[in-house]
Amino acid sequence: MPNRLAASTSPYLLQHRDNPVDWQEWGPQAFAEAERRGVPVLLSIGYAACHWCHVMAHESFEDEATAAYMNTHFVNVKVDREERPDVDAVYMEAVQAMTGHGGWPMTSFLTAKGEPFFCGTYWPLEPRQGMPGFRQVLESIVETWQTRREDAEAAGADVVQRLARTSGGRTAAVTAQVLDAAYANLKVSYDGIHGGFGGAPKFPPSMVLEFLLRHHARTGEGLELVEHTCRTMASGGMYDQLAGGFARYSVDAQWVVPHFEKMLYDNALLLRVYAHLWRATGSPEARRVALETAEFLLRDLRTEQGGFASALDADTDGVEGLTYAWTPAQLVDALGDEDGAWAAEQFEVTAAGTFEHGASTLQRLLEPDDPERYARVRDRLLEVRAGRRQP
Repeated sequence: MPNRLAASTSPYLLQHRDNPVDWQEWGPQAFAEAERRGVPVLLSIGYAACHWCHVMAHESFEDEATAAYMNTHFVNVKVDREERPDVDAVYMEAVQAMTGHGGWPMTSFLTAKGEPFFCGTYWPLEPRQGMPGFRQVLESIVETWQTRREDAEAAGADVVQRLARTSGGRTAAVTAQVLDAAYANLKVSYDGIHGGFGGAPKFPPSMVLEFLLRHHARTGEGLELVEHTCRTMASGGMYDQLAGGFARYSVDAQWVVPHFEKMLYDNALLLRVYAHLWRATGSPEARRVALETAEFLLRDLRTEQGGFASALDADTDGVEGLTYAWTPAQLVDALGDEDGAWAAEQFEVTAAGTFEHGASTLQRLLEPDDPERYARVRDRLLEVRAGRRQP
């Protein structure tokens, strides 16, 4: 029997309408119910193209025993971050403040006042790779709520107060000294080998690159960080070497294996970065990536109504990256022996594979030694890929 999400207009919420969890949408009625029942709110935030949201749904929210436990001890609220970015932004701040990182699915436990006292992201149903199981987390929250409820409520109030103190905004002018200090801090965290900042997982730093381009225009410094990062991102598997456009992030520091969902806002921001880099330097590579990304957006995300879809899913038939990865044998099947072997060399497709199950993502670490052949091979592979099951 469908739960209270059945009447929703959100594609993401409708994915959960048949869960045995008694989900309801965000609103005052959920918090009134939590107050009346004397239980906390379990807030789960995600979006339709989110791979780990799907995984957690299949593992936990479709599990009858877990759902029954959730229904007994919590008021369960589902939020589509693409429909309610305001709610998502507030609780993402709390997750990052509590854990030092964020992501989706976002899982927060709230008081009836909406104050978060415990937060996280994805938990597997059973303990795995050092992570507690979701059922363990639920039982721990229930035990805390039943035996130390005042402590939980105090923790929630403290989180809200701390966030209020840090979100008041800067009132002083942003001076050249402030900007120079920001640049100095960025250089410290810069990955001089692979580009970008920090380690894995590595997200495309769109806004940081825009800042660095403006910093270079003002001071003459920082352009090499932008050029290096843009070059390494566009040469790795995070960039779609056949159809253009960038995946959400790289699971490794080398930009080889992406998290395959392709987001509208990521690609819009990166299109701007590469266009601005092209304007600043005349780089033919930046021009190529900007144009290919624009073509991807217009071809694959534009809707019949003239707008744009928010994302392409990471999964095809429940398998992440199935549409995008290749083996040497698949290249030969698509191109023949000679071109298949040449394509494997050009795109770094190996017998061992760079992804899963012996398959590889496509990379472009060197400029093609035969551009005309490369264009022909690329077009043929894109044609073959279009015949595969799509996300």
